[in-house]
Amino acid sequence: MHREVTSFVRRSARMRESLRRTYDAQLGGLVVDVPQGELRTSVAADATPLDLPALFGREAPVVVEIGCGPGDSLVPMAAARPEVDVLAFEVYEPAVAALVARLVREDVGNVRVAPVDAVAGLDRLLGEGSLSEVWTFFPDPWPKAKHHKRRLVDRAFADLVASRLTPGGRWRLATDWDGYAEQMREVLAAQPLLVAEPEDRGDRPVTRFERRGLAEGRAITDLVFRRA
Repeated sequence: MHREVTSFVRRSARMRESLRRTYDAQLGGLVVDVPQGELRTSVAADATPLDLPALFGREAPVVVEIGCGPGDSLVPMAAARPEVDVLAFEVYEPAVAALVARLVREDVGNVRVAPVDAVAGLDRLLGEGSLSEVWTFFPDPWPKAKHHKRRLVDRAFADLVASRLTPGGRWRLATDWDGYAEQMREVLAAQPLLVAEPEDRGDRPVTRFERRGLAEGRAITDLVFRRA
């Protein structure tokens, strides 16, 4: 059983009417219809794993992005990888709607979005060894020491991600908080199935969060760990 403490701040779900129409039109399409638990962003305890080939309409390697926002990194990275399918977890509905509108506008068809908590989503909707990559770019750093327990990347989450990666699969992470970067290194290095690779951003584009961090004088850390 994985922790139910959420790792994100739940913000207002108000959105423009045009985005609301876009969001509603894609429910069950680009927006995955997930059985909900008690909370709007939770996953029902008895939910069964997604049929990924049915969801995407083909057999292909699957990548998960956690906290994709409006798709600053997701859309160009998915468009550059037409041979893979990308399942994104994002709880903020206006961001999901903006992402969906962009996917439609740019004709990127290999992405689906699940508007639920990523921890529960990985745990209940995805089977072991089902993912070729996981992307975790700029998760909330919860900078105050008393809030560090809410950071997404901890021992339990590392165990969960490692179990979902196929052997040889990679977990790519980025943060602009040095303390969180060090925590990520320590936690992932302690997971026996994960092996550190050279730190590399690859083709990850610059996001608005990255620009903000750079403007405030923070260094960017990109980590890569491989499932043994």
